[in-house]
Amino acid sequence: MKHFLAALSFLAMTGIAGEASVTGYVNPVIPGFYPDPSVCRVGDDYYLVNSSFQFFPGVPVFHSKDLIHWTQIGNVLDRESQLPLKGASAWLGIYAPTIRYNDGTYYMITTNVGNGDNGRGNFLVTSTDPAGPWSEPVWLDQGGIDPSLLFADGKTYFVSNPDGAIWLCEIDPATGRQLTESRRIWGGTGGRHPEAPHIYKKDGWYYLMIAEGGTEMGHMVTIARSRDIYGPYEANPDNPILYHQRQIAQDNPIQGTGHADLVEAHDGSWWMVCLAFRPQTNNMHLTGRETYLAPVTWNSDGWPVVNGNGTIATEMNVATLPQTAGTERSIFCNFTEMDRFPYNWVFLRNPVTDNYAFTADGLLLKGSAETLNGLGSPTFVAVRQQDIDFSVTAEMELVGSAEGAEGGVSVYMDAMSHYDIFLEQRADGKQYPVLHYQLNSISGSRSLPVGIAPGTAVKLRVKGTAERYDFSCIIGDEAYSLGQLDTRYLSTETAGGFTGITIGLFATGDGTAVVKSFTYQPE
Repeated sequence: MKHFLAALSFLAMTGIAGEASVTGYVNPVIPGFYPDPSVCRVGDDYYLVNSSFQFFPGVPVFHSKDLIHWTQIGNVLDRESQLPLKGASAWLGIYAPTIRYNDGTYYMITTNVGNGDNGRGNFLVTSTDPAGPWSEPVWLDQGGIDPSLLFADGKTYFVSNPDGAIWLCEIDPATGRQLTESRRIWGGTGGRHPEAPHIYKKDGWYYLMIAEGGTEMGHMVTIARSRDIYGPYEANPDNPILYHQRQIAQDNPIQGTGHADLVEAHDGSWWMVCLAFRPQTNNMHLTGRETYLAPVTWNSDGWPVVNGNGTIATEMNVATLPQTAGTERSIFCNFTEMDRFPYNWVFLRNPVTDNYAFTADGLLLKGSAETLNGLGSPTFVAVRQQDIDFSVTAEMELVGSAEGAEGGVSVYMDAMSHYDIFLEQRADGKQYPVLHYQLNSISGSRSLPVGIAPGTAVKLRVKGTAERYDFSCIIGDEAYSLGQLDTRYLSTETAGGFTGITIGLFATGDGTAVVKSFTYQPE
């Protein structure tokens, strides 16, 4: 039996399907729980990373030729030695990363926020290939979150946001040693939570771009500049440069715009990547904070202007780089023919690798005593929900199982907010399809009065819309509905946290789930 991680990149691709075109694209360019984007360019290649919180492997890496169609080429943090996640909740783990390139080396800098050994703070890793492997962490002294790097003037500058403001120092990136005293350089324009700092050097100016307002409806991007990297910084009189709480954007289906990064394209044009979310029914969002793209111009006073008016749209009718053909977001995994997980599959915290095995019969998931309700390492592997309307089908069976063993599919927001459809082994020797909900301290379930023999293959299905998830199963030629559950209770506005919904396969108790195939289909 073969084990587990590294990847089939053709199954980890994301983008907008269709023929290559000259102008226009659709936002988000990377849908689903892919927040806090950072981008760098090397020649005519673009690389982008996102935060990953309590999921492993951490910090997905994407490649693009046009900034619109992105292919995941790996994960930066794919070893437990790089990314300890013991006990990490949806509020902890890997916060915003920054990716930069300098003199043949790629740098990724981020923060591991957690308890005990997990929460050691800011660190950087390096590689000569953005697809990896990446080095072990080099730990840094300056605190705060959302760290970033600027290579300029033969020096390496490190910026982050300790103490509710933006602080800067010089470091040795090889050792992490701090070479200068940390200095406070800007407190923003008055919005709460000044964060996400990036510094760019252009035309003799140092531009400091940050996010303010908190990563909610009032999120925004502001910018200041100075001739001296240590300041004083002069704020743009037209701040914020990206903001969707103005009247002009009050009906925009995109909200919470912020945490941005800038890149100059190989043709001299400028672009911004940022996070935002798509509110659905009752202004609640399900797919987390996603990655968006907008063009940037520079006005006569030398300030950046985002998309002409400081807002972004779903349908972006603008000139673009020459576009490559997109790929469908559908996912099909025939586990009987695979020997590893694609890059876009993730685990809750550091996985127990012996609980996952690829065989000719399919993916074997060994049941764990850890459940989805805890903060341990349950047997659970998932992909992100990227679409509001979608369907998932998993063909599986439960074998060698003791009473109480379960194997199935979870629509998972966090440990206390998830919907699960599964097979359960019972004392009568039969297995029963069950629908379960866990909403903080409230839980409940219903099962079909249809017992099946152990080892019987069943198709478990989830169909998602803006308002509800529909759960059903197919046994033989018969289809059975187990019910519907409201999406709002898994939304970020209800559940909290910084992530989005993932949909995955799990097994608990003394038994093994054998998964033949998994299909995710946008609708």
